[in-house]
Amino acid sequence: MDEEQDHKIARQGRVVSLVIAGAMLFWIAVQWLGPEIGLTTRYAVLIDLGVLAAFFWALLVSFQLWRKRQTDDG
Repeated sequence: MDEEQDHKIARQGRVVSLVIAGAMLFWIAVQWLGPEIGLTTRYAVLIDLGVLAAFFWALLVSFQLWRKRQTDDG
């Protein structure tokens, strides 16, 4: 695997890790602040689904990166 491909995979891995960390921090903040600001259950569920979608996207991209590494290494 060439160096440019390694950098591209590393960059995608960093994006995935930032999405996971950001989604989790956002979810924790909303769970903590939601009752304080009077967030309704409807919006809380919508936020939960959005965070789950972010996790699902991160899982798919991580799997693609793993497969790309497996294919390129051997």
